[in-house]
Amino acid sequence: MYVAPSLLSANFLKLEEEVKAIEAAGADLLHIDVMDGHFVPNLTFGPCVIEKISTISKLPLDVHLMVKDVSKFIDLFIPLKPKFISFHMESEVHPIRLCEYIRSQGIHPAIVLNPHTPIDSIKHMLEFVDMVLLMSVNPGFGGQKFLPLVHEKIKELRQMIDKKNAKVFIEVDGGVNGLNASDLEESGADILVAGSYIFSSNDYKTAISSLKLEF
Repeated sequence: MYVAPSLLSANFLKLEEEVKAIEAAGADLLHIDVMDGHFVPNLTFGPCVIEKISTISKLPLDVHLMVKDVSKFIDLFIPLKPKFISFHMESEVHPIRLCEYIRSQGIHPAIVLNPHTPIDSIKHMLEFVDMVLLMSVNPGFGGQKFLPLVHEKIKELRQMIDKKNAKVFIEVDGGVNGLNASDLEESGADILVAGSYIFSSNDYKTAISSLKLEF
């Protein structure tokens, strides 16, 4: 299991310390939520902040765009060369074209589904993406409770991926903690995004290890 701490829950007054601490604690990716105040009712990180973060850590960046004008934001973040750029199916009219563009820039394209969006909506998208992010809370704010309905969505997506013999990661974001990590792995998840669970803990290494199911 891979773990991607969500920077949304970090102490913004000590951002450099926080990033270095989770890197030392065994994080695999750094999950960065980009919100525009329109697609979701919140504002977060811009490219200037993320550029600075990329200079203090070697962690691959996992940029999650929660925005309405997806194309514009993708062009803002491409120069930072994140490992993944993910965008919501709900906000893009031409997702295949956009995925091909992201890949042409040397970045892994990923798509995101809100909790209510059916898995069937992306059955023709799997050959164009390297990851699918399933939201297990309604996006926009950290610290929300996990929605159990997502387990069935993970299982359905895993079956779809395996049937197509596709090489696509399943990432889960929202309400993830040490109590549900094992069930999420059993359902078929590959990458767990966790914010509050990690950054509110007294020991980042122990929190991350529990998500990786290392005991």
